[in-house]
Amino acid sequence: MGSIVCEIARDEVELCLHPLEALDLCAARQYDLVLVDHVMPEMDGIEFTQALRLRPAYRSVPMIMVTSDIDKAVRIEAIRAGANDFLTKPFDPIELQARVTNLLALRRAQVELANHANQLAREVQRATAHLLAREEEIIWRLARAIEYRDGDTGEHVSRVAQICQVIAEGLGLSAEHARMIYLAAPLHDIGKIGISDAILNKPGKFTPEERAAMREHVNIGARILADADSDLIRTAELIAQSHHERWDGSGYPYRLAGEAIPIEARIVALADVFDALCSERPYKRAWPVNEAYAEIMRCSGTHFDPGCVASFKAQWSQICAIMTQDKLAA
Repeated sequence: MGSIVCEIARDEVELCLHPLEALDLCAARQYDLVLVDHVMPEMDGIEFTQALRLRPAYRSVPMIMVTSDIDKAVRIEAIRAGANDFLTKPFDPIELQARVTNLLALRRAQVELANHANQLAREVQRATAHLLAREEEIIWRLARAIEYRDGDTGEHVSRVAQICQVIAEGLGLSAEHARMIYLAAPLHDIGKIGISDAILNKPGKFTPEERAAMREHVNIGARILADADSDLIRTAELIAQSHHERWDGSGYPYRLAGEAIPIEARIVALADVFDALCSERPYKRAWPVNEAYAEIMRCSGTHFDPGCVASFKAQWSQICAIMTQDKLAA
């Protein structure tokens, strides 16, 4: 048998007398066809087939069982173990050649199909990454445009996004979820494009009417981002709508409380207020970082989710680094 198979496959054939030796060879190298005798020392052909099929690399490799047993039960057991074909001893050389040739052709087709599928998957992955990169770029540019209109240069949204990611990771959210919040957070105030300059840039306190008009930015933002197909934009909609809700239910626009507020919005609420306290505005001075930190701690359980505050506190060194880095860059 070995000489006939060698004539078909040339020098790519390995011959083994012991099944354990063959299993070791299969562990070290990928073969395209396996012929196994039913009767062998140490384990029979069915046991060998079962052991080989447990290995992911050999789940679809063609296997021929060579047997002198024509009992139907044996053949059924071999098929259940994973055998694809049979040769009965004494075998006909022409039949052996035909079966080996056919199964090698099947294996080549399997490999080509798998390679094609992998290539398509890589192309889809590259295309998806390209689309995501474009989506991210558009979001950042839009967010910076909003900040310029609000009298900032864009550093606020960048810091808020970074702080949000740190808090989210500290809460144990998945890396993908934390990244999603990081990318959606810059759009939290997108609704401000619908607020008049007179209100946005007013240096003094708002009248009740002006405050009501200003609060409308959350609804405007939610409408701008509504009905999106993108998971990222849907997350941004949640944040735009709810980042002024408060843990104790005293926020707006719907007076949501506790965990009824989306976790993404709870995280952004904390990061946004903290950075706003540390930033100079037409109506206030910039607070020192330590004073802003103390205010966040004081508002735990009222304005902010205590869990988010605990994460903020635990990740304080990273958050300080974010704030310091931006000041050094300026």
